[in-house]
Amino acid sequence: MKIILKNRSLLKVSGKDSDEFIQNQFTNDIRKLNHTKVQINAYCQHQGKIIALFWVIRMDEALFLSFPADLLEKIEARLKMFVIMSDVIIEDVTNVYKQIGLINESTTESFRINDSLGLLIEDSKTKVEGLSENELIWNKTCFDSCLPEIYNQTSEKLVPQMLNLDIDEAGVNFSKGCYPGQEVVARLHYLGSAKRRLFSFISDHEVSIGDSIYCATSEAALARGSRYKGTGMVVTRVKYDSLFYCLATLDEELKDEQITLNNNHGPILKRINNE
Repeated sequence: MKIILKNRSLLKVSGKDSDEFIQNQFTNDIRKLNHTKVQINAYCQHQGKIIALFWVIRMDEALFLSFPADLLEKIEARLKMFVIMSDVIIEDVTNVYKQIGLINESTTESFRINDSLGLLIEDSKTKVEGLSENELIWNKTCFDSCLPEIYNQTSEKLVPQMLNLDIDEAGVNFSKGCYPGQEVVARLHYLGSAKRRLFSFISDHEVSIGDSIYCATSEAALARGSRYKGTGMVVTRVKYDSLFYCLATLDEELKDEQITLNNNHGPILKRINNE
């Protein structure tokens, strides 16, 4: 299935120093990126909190960064600020190309995200047969794959471990060298001190990105004061068949407790095991 992704921006990073520039800014090892896969990369600030999460591809001797459109202005300005004297050109090419999500299919020109999802980049003037505009199906499949995103509501609030990006080095390479926030991210990894992880939930009540989640019943939560403050945050959500599906961060020790939304008397979120 081919679905046009209208709510994503696309930056092109080119020039002879583009690989080195991205290598020094993002959490993954860009040297390992080939022309067939999407590489997940976090862009962190100095405290290790994620500003944006990118799908990075290598195409036409350049690197392309795909990410939610609500962060475009912030990300473009910040990346250009760090170019300085490097031979790097950063361009907004959102309207030059179509971003097409592929579900359970691939082409010779597509880039694989995981076993079920792929990304195709086509010239905006190219006609693509069988193209759907139903992004709802794409978003639900991303949820089923536990694929996180960072939006404006969650930018600079989460470290990579909270999105499980350290597991199997899915989005963080711990031997690549320095990048903004690297010391904090590495310390959490090697000391094993990351307590919050990403989990999947379902609810029959309205859920919004950035909502807080609570645990009102756990003795551990009460002992730590979590009854009066959120134990996590909604990262992505999709409404599908009258139900709300969301990925949210949560203290790992509370994953089997009763979880509520926005306050300790709020709607119940039911955890589902698709991680």
